[in-house]
Amino acid sequence: MLTSFYPVIASRDVAAAAAFYTRHLGFEVTFEADWYVSLRRADAPQFELALLDHAHPTLPAAYRKPVQGLLLNLEVSDVDAEHRRLVGEAGLTEVLGLRSEDFGQRHFILAAPDGVLIDVITNIAPSAEYADAFAPGTAQS
Repeated sequence: MLTSFYPVIASRDVAAAAAFYTRHLGFEVTFEADWYVSLRRADAPQFELALLDHAHPTLPAAYRKPVQGLLLNLEVSDVDAEHRRLVGEAGLTEVLGLRSEDFGQRHFILAAPDGVLIDVITNIAPSAEYADAFAPGTAQS
């Protein structure tokens, strides 16, 4: 039986990455060492994120590289409010502007430490073209 599943980001700077996720995305530290930080949200403790120093010997030598090409999706109830908070007020770097997509998302994408992208999403009704692509009972709005 699966008891947990979460991403572990191979980070160049674990402390800086942890500061980003706690300061801007509401995560709290549940374990902290100079080479590893485990994070959770108090309002959603089933969702975890961990950060690991990319050069740590826990990783096999051939894989001791910083993360590359990772996109994390954060689904929220009000993407417009999050856009105002994160881009407008906090001044975070937006790499894709706030927009609505025919496939059923209103979203924007932020640049996070280590080259990670954060896609902040609110599900909306998909266009007719995409509605049939959803499994029964899964389309939002």
